[in-house]
Amino acid sequence: MMNSYQRNIWQAFWAALLFAVASLHASAQFRVEVSGVGLTQVPVAIGPLRGEEASPQKISAIVLADLERSGQFRGLASGKTADETERPDLAVIRQLGADALLTGSIGKMADGRYDVRVRLWDAVKGQDLGAMSYVVVAGDLRLASHRISDFVYEKLTGERGIFSTRIAYVTKSSGRYNLWVADSDGDNAQSALASPEPIISPSWSPSGGQLAYVSFESRKPVIYVHEVASGKRRVVANFRGSNSAPAWSPDGRSIAATLSRDGGSQLFMIDTQGGEPRRLTQSSGIDTEPVFSPDGTAIYFVSDRGGSPQIYRMPAMGGPANRVTFNGTYNISPSLSPDGRWLAYVSRIGGAFKLYVMDLGSGNASAITDTSADERPSFAPNSRLLVYATQQAGREALMTTTLDGRIKARLSGQGGDLREPNWGPYLKAQP
Repeated sequence: MMNSYQRNIWQAFWAALLFAVASLHASAQFRVEVSGVGLTQVPVAIGPLRGEEASPQKISAIVLADLERSGQFRGLASGKTADETERPDLAVIRQLGADALLTGSIGKMADGRYDVRVRLWDAVKGQDLGAMSYVVVAGDLRLASHRISDFVYEKLTGERGIFSTRIAYVTKSSGRYNLWVADSDGDNAQSALASPEPIISPSWSPSGGQLAYVSFESRKPVIYVHEVASGKRRVVANFRGSNSAPAWSPDGRSIAATLSRDGGSQLFMIDTQGGEPRRLTQSSGIDTEPVFSPDGTAIYFVSDRGGSPQIYRMPAMGGPANRVTFNGTYNISPSLSPDGRWLAYVSRIGGAFKLYVMDLGSGNASAITDTSADERPSFAPNSRLLVYATQQAGREALMTTTLDGRIKARLSGQGGDLREPNWGPYLKAQP
């Protein structure tokens, strides 16, 4: 039996998960508000693509917003339309203060598709850094824009971009809940599931093709796995009591989750193809919110076994757990960076819930937000950005931030609040 303190913690945990939020229509436009000053931002000039005025998507604006949101670039509007076939006067670009220039064109073809072409220039060295092109239907112009952003990012940083990846989140409106899949900037949201009962804790599979989540449509928490492309889904945990907090193993074969089937709230390993769950923890407290280390050898999770919620680490197959967080008396919602270097979590400090990032090598942690109601951090697949939920001016919003907290971008929808973000992985295959 749980004591009254543990019961209060568990009730508070579920109250946070079930917090009602306002819905956002899938076609609503998001805006990006970048604040903060980076120390090593690369200035990049991006002018309108030739023919862009007739395009249903303003590709140059999408690319500019992507690059600024990364925290690595400072966008400059060149003001001049130039396509990929002509060599620009790079001396003029340097006078604008830009180190690089993106030019290009977009045109509608006879079959209704769009031909998008871009070229990137190093304005300092006077070099052509390469070109790329896409032929896409109108509905894929945003995806093409994000892939152009990935191209620019990789050419100028040497690292893979994350702009063509996706995020998932949950909204609620008029008594209905929606699970959305959107572009990494929050736009182009598509409803994956609508329900009159709560949907919580979306978690992307390692391949990016499936989402695990908790639905209350049976009037109790049940874990489903949902095929994003087809909409097909299956139950993976519907045991007695609650089934919550699903987290995929890196190989995609198993899900760690919190089950109360044996009376307490403990961690179990569940085969995604079915079978009997295997219990991982044996504590007298509440163990929840598991996440795998990138190599699959360890699980980080939240437990109140020491008297208050803290983050612990144990072998993925179960075993002794070591405490990871020591600053503060209430630390929840762990998220591991894909490169294994960072732990993000939420800490309650003086009644405020703030986003923290810990260097796992040194154990040093610092707050990277000045808000007071942060929730559910999730790393981008390149480990350089985080998405999280918070409140600003009394409204629920999704934010992205660099790991030092210097550059933040708000992904806000028209008339709605957003919750439960989870950043998807690099897709294993691209069309």
